[in-house]
Parts: sequence; structure tokens; C-alpha cells
Amino acid sequence: MGLGLPTPDPKPEKFGFKLLAQDGKARRGEVSMPRGTIRTPAFMPVGTAATVKFMYPGQVRDLGADVILGNTYHLMLRPGAERIHSLGGLHKFANWKYPILTDSGGFQVMSLAKLRKMSEQGVEFKSHIDGVKHFMSPERSIEIQCQLGSDIQMQLDECTRLPASEDEIERAMQLSLRWAERCKIEFGDRPGQAMFGIVQGGDIPRLREESAQSLKDMDLKGYSIGGLAVGEPQQVMLDMLEVTCPVLPEDKPRYLMGVGTPDDLIESVSRGVDMFDCVMPTRAGRHGLAFTRYGKVNLKNARHKDDHRPLDPLSHCPAARDYSRAYLYHLVKSNEALGSMLLTWNNLAYYQELMQGMRDAIEAGRFEDHKVEVKEGWARGDIPTL
Repeated sequence: MGLGLPTPDPKPEKFGFKLLAQDGKARRGEVSMPRGTIRTPAFMPVGTAATVKFMYPGQVRDLGADVILGNTYHLMLRPGAERIHSLGGLHKFANWKYPILTDSGGFQVMSLAKLRKMSEQGVEFKSHIDGVKHFMSPERSIEIQCQLGSDIQMQLDECTRLPASEDEIERAMQLSLRWAERCKIEFGDRPGQAMFGIVQGGDIPRLREESAQSLKDMDLKGYSIGGLAVGEPQQVMLDMLEVTCPVLPEDKPRYLMGVGTPDDLIESVSRGVDMFDCVMPTRAGRHGLAFTRYGKVNLKNARHKDDHRPLDPLSHCPAARDYSRAYLYHLVKSNEALGSMLLTWNNLAYYQELMQGMRDAIEAGRFEDHKVEVKEGWARGDIPTL
């Protein structure tokens, strides 16, 4: 099973990106580093606390994932970056020997902390676990990520929820640029690793362009696009991608943070994005929702309780192919852990199949046709009720 995982041999000593094909604005590339190659467009399963929920690491790899994401905020609080470092680093700790990307911790500081005080120096916040106060500066964020040993690290930034005033968006964007400079200095020269800057600017085109250009001038190894999918309509997100991506360098990877639905992914790839992460496929799996080539399938729906057919007989994934809908319905309604395990497995498999389909289509020069075909499948909807 699997989606043709690359053989990273010989392993490159330096971090690099190679653009292999382009169809319109859609890009097919490879991010290379000592621990392996990330085939782009890529979807990175989220392993918040050093685990992709309800999945074994080997399962995640077999589905076609070249890289997973770890969460700096959560790992800093528990079990602690110093402890993970003393135990051999995050890769060894989580039994994942391939690339790992860590976020900066900034988003969770903004969204989860009970108490936070912003300043030019950083953010003071209170842990959501035990109430202990911590201070996160740009330098401390990079220090933690280096202790974890992640291959791709994010700058600390201030993420502004939308809607927000233009003045507030600009203030946060300018602060994030100053923090990016400090993160770059702290990160220093690490040939096999990378630090990405994060484009901010909310839903204001001129601020997005200014942020992207300023980060481009810093000559970083990669560029993230943050502060989207935070409450705005999808079209606003896509409009911001259309003004941001052309400013970013062609020869560096572009990562849209925290996105999203299958439709978000395919539309964002068509606008030039290379990498994605999102909790959506794993979270949906834990709540009875399956992503398939038929669109979303709600396994809590009573229409499935006597249905002997699988979710998708053509899927590469055993969870979609070898278990009846009736059984999945039973597991979900009974709150059995196996239900969450199987649907998470299915959802991550579907996301990886979606990315592989896009990579193949870009290489073949038929991305737009492929996009239409995929969307037609979703529009037709699920198979008829028995």
C-alpha cells in the first residue's frame, strides 16, 4: 500500500527546493533535506503533542506523508523541550525519522493562553494546563524549536483574527516582520534545516504585499502564509493568495498554514501554494466525518446503519475499503476508539491521495482538468442509500 514514497538516498546535506514542473500557477516540486524529501504539493499531518492522533507513525508514513507537524507551544509545556532534547530529540522521541516541521507557538499563545501580555520583546502568557507563567520571545521560540530538533522551523509572529481593523492588522504585521529578523539572527546558519518567515497582513492586499516583499528581502529558506482561514470567507483567503504568491520567490517553498478543506487545498495549489497542514482530517475522523472522493460522509447518519458496503471500494486505504459502513456507524454511535482510528486513517489517506493526484496532474500538464474532475466527484455526492 502507499503512494510511491521517495527513496532519500543519497541524502542531501543542505536544505533545498527544486521546482520540477508547473501547470499554470500550480507547482510540482521537492523540498530536500538530510532526513528526506518532501514532494510538493504536500499535506503535513498534524502531530500536535508528538503524535498524529489515533495513528501509528508507520501508518502515517505508509499513507504517503513525507513530513509531519509538531506544536511548539504544547511540546514546550508538556513534556518540555529540554526533556525531549535530553531524550534524543523529537524525531527519536516520536519514532519518526523523516522531516518534521514545527510551528512557532505563536498561534496557540494567542488562542489558548488564559492571560497574555504583548510587548516588543515577546509574549507573556499563562499555561492552559497548570496556570504557570511563561515568556515567549522570538529568540526563545527558535531556541525551543532547535531543542526539539525540527527540520523546518517557523518564526514567531502575531496572528490577527479576522475581521480586524486595518490599523490593528498593520501593527501586528510590522511587529511580525521585526520578530522575523530576530528569529533569523537566532536561527543562524543551519545548512540542513530551515527557518520560514510568515506573511501576515490580514485581508488587506497592500499589507500582504508589503509583508511578502519584506520577508523576501530577508532571503529566508522558505515562506509561510499565515493569518488566513481564521474566520474569513474562502474567497477572501484565495484573493490574498493571489496577491501574495506572485511576490514570493519562485525558487523557495510556499506554505499556507492551518489550511484546510480538500477544496481549500486544490484551490490554493492552483494559486501557487506548495505545502499545507491542518487538523481537519484528524479532528473530523474523531467526530464521525469521513472525507472521500464522493465528498464528506457523515457516519453518524442512520442511513448507514444497515449498509454492508465500504466507504470507498477503490481506496488504497483498508479503513475505507475493508470495513462496512454499518460497522463504522456502529463504532461511531458507540463511541468506540476504533471508529476514530478507522475514520482518521481514511481521512489522512484521502488527503494524501488528493495531493498525489495533484502532483501527477501537474506533471502531466492537466491540472485544471483534474481539478474539474475532482470537484465533479464531490458534487455528485455519496452513493445512493440502499
